[in-house]
Amino acid sequence: MANTSRRSRRKQRISLITNIIFCLITLTALTGCIVLVLQNYGLKNESRQAMSRLEEYQEREEEYVYSQADLDAYIAEASTLAEENKEKELLAELKARMENGDSTAETLRDFYPEDVVVYSDGRFHFFPILDSLKQHNYVYDNFVLQDNEEIVYVDDTDEIHSLKGIDVSRHQESINWKKVAGDGVSYAFIRGGYRGYSEGKIVEDEYFQDNIEGALDNDIKVGVYFYTQAISEEEAIEEAEFLLDLLEPYDVTYPIVLDLEDPENSSARTANMTKEEYTKVAIAFLETVKKAGYTPMIYGNLKTFMLMLDIEQLEDYEKWFAYYNAPVYFPYEFSIWQYSSKGKVDGIKGDVDMNVGMKDYAAN
Repeated sequence: MANTSRRSRRKQRISLITNIIFCLITLTALTGCIVLVLQNYGLKNESRQAMSRLEEYQEREEEYVYSQADLDAYIAEASTLAEENKEKELLAELKARMENGDSTAETLRDFYPEDVVVYSDGRFHFFPILDSLKQHNYVYDNFVLQDNEEIVYVDDTDEIHSLKGIDVSRHQESINWKKVAGDGVSYAFIRGGYRGYSEGKIVEDEYFQDNIEGALDNDIKVGVYFYTQAISEEEAIEEAEFLLDLLEPYDVTYPIVLDLEDPENSSARTANMTKEEYTKVAIAFLETVKKAGYTPMIYGNLKTFMLMLDIEQLEDYEKWFAYYNAPVYFPYEFSIWQYSSKGKVDGIKGDVDMNVGMKDYAAN
């Protein structure tokens, strides 16, 4: 009886284990089926999405046949975006320049390299650089500021190709020209005279004779200049003839110069002159000098050449340009750059104007 009971329980365990195994097999098979169903569903879903995208693409291809108007609109949109990005970049650069302490004039000149930018009377003026006028070929980086605060022009081997010069008047008072020559000054422009602001009387510079004789006695080449306040061609000729008479006894090998500047005085007799009037006055002076056999030259700054004068009519005359920052800012031909009014030269008390000469007029 006991053996029969044990056999019965054993059969029951075997049967249970068998059932469990079959259940596991069945469950595994079912799981595989589910996975296959899910995979099949996924593939179908992806297939439907792909077909949908293909159909959409085909529809778009059929719908969007680009016309010239579409192309123009696209270009306009792209240009607008480019301009917006460019504007942001410019504003960022402008902000950086201002924070760096750059002046407004310096910044504008970099932003408008094809113009001459002039600040005068509280506003900025823009003059397109004219290809019809002769432009200088100086390399700005070759103008080098030396330890003694003098500027020279060098080549790629650092050999100096410029001449050291000064210009003087009664403001420098008595000058020791021997010491000036020993300080390396090659040439000097001596003021011969000036015309008064109000009455218009011509006045000889009280140090003219001492200066020109002192310079020549020490082998310094000389030119002569006259500060004009002429308001007519007749007065300009009068100034030139006065100067020619004054320098006749001397060996003047450098140019005879018309010094034309804005007196910045509303009561000056030239205050209301037009550009055309200034230009006619300048040419009358320069032509008188030329006919006498000397080299005519005009001296001025940015305002002189761009606002006061018609520079196109002065193409054939030598130019002496005043600009007190570096690098020099002027695109057109010039032979002398006055770069400082605060120079120091042995033999001269106080400040003196300093010049870089790019041409040896005495050698011509």
